[in-house]
Amino acid sequence: METILSYFETIPPLHRGLIIVGGLTLFWLIEGAMPLFSFTYKKWKHATPNIFFTITTVLVNLPMAFLLLMLSDWAITNNFGVLNWLPEMSLGIFAIVGLFLMDFFGAYLPHLIEHKVPPLWMVHLVHHFDHNVDATTANRHHPLESIIRYMFTLMGVIIIGAPIGIVMLYQSLSIVATQFSHSNIRLPKKIDKLISYVLVSPDMHKVHHHYKMPYTDSNYGNIFSVWDRLFGTYMELDTEKIIYGVDVFSDEKENGNIIDLLKQPFQKYRKPTSRNDEE
Repeated sequence: METILSYFETIPPLHRGLIIVGGLTLFWLIEGAMPLFSFTYKKWKHATPNIFFTITTVLVNLPMAFLLLMLSDWAITNNFGVLNWLPEMSLGIFAIVGLFLMDFFGAYLPHLIEHKVPPLWMVHLVHHFDHNVDATTANRHHPLESIIRYMFTLMGVIIIGAPIGIVMLYQSLSIVATQFSHSNIRLPKKIDKLISYVLVSPDMHKVHHHYKMPYTDSNYGNIFSVWDRLFGTYMELDTEKIIYGVDVFSDEKENGNIIDLLKQPFQKYRKPTSRNDEE
């Protein structure tokens, strides 16, 4: 574990880029071999806006990496944060606790808030507008959302008192985990269910992308499923009933246009349908 954390303390930007590209390529290939849904779209055309927003996410995150390092160093120097107040433990347990807490503050909490606060929901809609969810959907976030989530991550680093090695390890695992959970892959039901007891599985996260409430407001987790189970936001839905998108924004052509997506946060708010799905 010490070797792993030492590597991530100084992980080069190129290596972080390779993790994004490598994971995307791997899951894209797996999708072709064992798809969950047989989409009729042109894969590269569908991927264009998603890859565009993946690039903008990287462009937003990389320049601000120094803030993560600065705040992490401050917390360690001043013995501040949850990890620094806990009793002494093995490095392995220390890292696992750190990853769980980073997943809460860096992913679950901001995701939950984005669904509950109308202006933030309008920003987050860019992610939900994908009518053909696959591995490329994972990092489809409006640049404003990238900034919002980064602010939550910075807050988490201070509250947790996370060393930079754990922060960078979390971000790298987060990339691969979200590509996995968004992938259009069909796992055996029992295996997917077993995975979902600890990690966010593909079937579990697909429920979150269903076009109607209350399923849209469920399964917010990124890496670990424990937060959804702990806070009562876990839901299940037969994958055969899942329809992607958002019912009050149903124009698939508009929802796939980069210019329209960039303007989306500034559109008029439309309240999501709140009735139970009876399909």
